[in-house]
Amino acid sequence: MNTKRIVLLSLFIALSAVLSNIKIAYSIAFDSLPAFLAAMMISPIAGGIVGALGHLLTAITSGFPFTVPVHLFIAIQMLVIVWIFGVLFKKMNQYIAMVVAIILNGPVATLLSGLLIAYLNHSFTAKTISSFFILMVVPLTLASAANIVLAFILQKVMKRANFKI
Repeated sequence: MNTKRIVLLSLFIALSAVLSNIKIAYSIAFDSLPAFLAAMMISPIAGGIVGALGHLLTAITSGFPFTVPVHLFIAIQMLVIVWIFGVLFKKMNQYIAMVVAIILNGPVATLLSGLLIAYLNHSFTAKTISSFFILMVVPLTLASAANIVLAFILQKVMKRANFKI
């Protein structure tokens, strides 16, 4: 990475920190918008790094409501989801990348996190898992869509303005 990309990565991380304070529900915030934007404009791995750090910043400002181990797991999920999004965005269809990322970051991430929470609480039952899923899937999916669509729009605007990285 050159100096310009390192500075931009730092800027995206700082923007993620600021947006982590704009909560949508629970510990769901706009922290992933800069991650998806970085995945489109810098690289998939840069976006993944911003996504992981952004989630941890949101968890910190929310008081780690699902415990530190669960939030570390979610940070790893964010790294992988944003990386997959970035790869699909750059190598395949942009709209398919957006749909896949919304599905991964909404229902799939909610289910995996619910499984981990149930396991850690020694209450690995369908009721525990489904309760968490029902509570979180709609706000997380809507927030994911908002973060991804807004990042996509910003990327288009920056591209039209000839902003190059």
